[in-house]
Amino acid sequence: MSTKIRLMRMGKIRTPFFRIVVTDSRKARNGLSIEEIGRYVPGQEPSIMEVNSARAQYWLGVGAQPTAAVEAIFKVTGDWQKFKGLPGAEGTLKFATPKPAKSIAYEAAVKQAMDEPKEGATTMKKKAQEKLAAKANPAPVVSEETSAEVVAEVSEPTATDVVAEVPAQAATTEDVVEAAEAPATEEAAE
Repeated sequence: MSTKIRLMRMGKIRTPFFRIVVTDSRKARNGLSIEEIGRYVPGQEPSIMEVNSARAQYWLGVGAQPTAAVEAIFKVTGDWQKFKGLPGAEGTLKFATPKPAKSIAYEAAVKQAMDEPKEGATTMKKKAQEKLAAKANPAPVVSEETSAEVVAEVSEPTATDVVAEVPAQAATTEDVVEAAEAPATEEAAE
């Protein structure tokens, strides 16, 4: 029986990962395998390559032939150099930097939250915002002359005031329009 060391494809359609397996050369790619000796995940940066070195050395020693892809993986991990007795048995495998523990990130976020100002909530309601704005910007002082002008402007009737004064008996829009135009013509005459 001739044995091969090859990749068995697993995973989703566009995110594959592979198991490095020893299998009979006559079996299908994802068929029954004799032993799983590692795994290869190409979708991450850097790629994950894990090989059980002792088992790989055993199977290479008894005559199992690696495929081209597995041989390349063995060269990166250094197992091929060990088997052949070549220099560079440490390999060129890169490891990802370890991610910080979630508890450390949580503690940092809590510490940052404690340093925030204690004045109030970060999102205030509308009335609270208006009160703060009123305290920050006091209202301007109004003189008697400007207040008299404002009162005069407010005391003149507007079209909406006239419409509000139209009796409820005015059933048509023509009556409302006539009532709204009447004060405007009186003002123009004066």
